[in-house]
Amino acid sequence: MEKKKIHPSVEAFKTFVKGNPKIIQEVRSGKATWQELYEDWYLLGEEDARWDNFRDSKTSTDQPTDADNSNKTMSMSSVMDSLKNMDQNQLQGYIANLSQALGTIQGVISQLAPGSAASTNATKNSGQKQPTGPFSFRKD
Repeated sequence: MEKKKIHPSVEAFKTFVKGNPKIIQEVRSGKATWQELYEDWYLLGEEDARWDNFRDSKTSTDQPTDADNSNKTMSMSSVMDSLKNMDQNQLQGYIANLSQALGTIQGVISQLAPGSAASTNATKNSGQKQPTGPFSFRKD
């Protein structure tokens, strides 16, 4: 399968983000989205005051190294490439089968759980009174 070519501005933004790892933390914390940051970068440029908070004035020792970041980026990109190369219909079938299996397991658990609606309905429908203790002795 042929790889899609990425627009040069997107490549430049990726390079900018790699140079400023605090941007990644901003997205992961949920304070901003990639789309918002890309639009700001595209419209305002790299030298705008908006990016001053994300620039590293000095390197901190508790932040991951560039090698760690590149490994994480490579693993995420390999996962995304794998997902892109999968047959969507086959993936949908797997998800449907998994959903059915989980539904079946849920049904079995609900029947076995004490006090659940399914187990009380089964007791009511059986018509026989269940013994209250562990032994089924009868009085004469």
